[in-house]
Amino acid sequence: MDVEAVLTQMAAQKGGGGNWQTSIFDLLKLLGLDSSLNARKELANELNIHAGADGSAEQNIALQKAVMQQLAANGGKVPESLKG
Repeated sequence: MDVEAVLTQMAAQKGGGGNWQTSIFDLLKLLGLDSSLNARKELANELNIHAGADGSAEQNIALQKAVMQQLAANGGKVPESLKG
């Protein structure tokens, strides 16, 4: 599956989708998932991401990259630019 194409199409259907390419918050919202701080903290723990303080820009960037890397590891076609 072409992850970028699917997410781009979803964003277009939802009126833009924010900046899902670099924002974990916007990506989660685009996917209809909980984007709260607690949800991101849980996701960071699940993916073993320990960069910066909870909710910090550093952690959110690392989390975004980890999610894209997980999608690629599970067979998704993810451009290098999204994997960080």
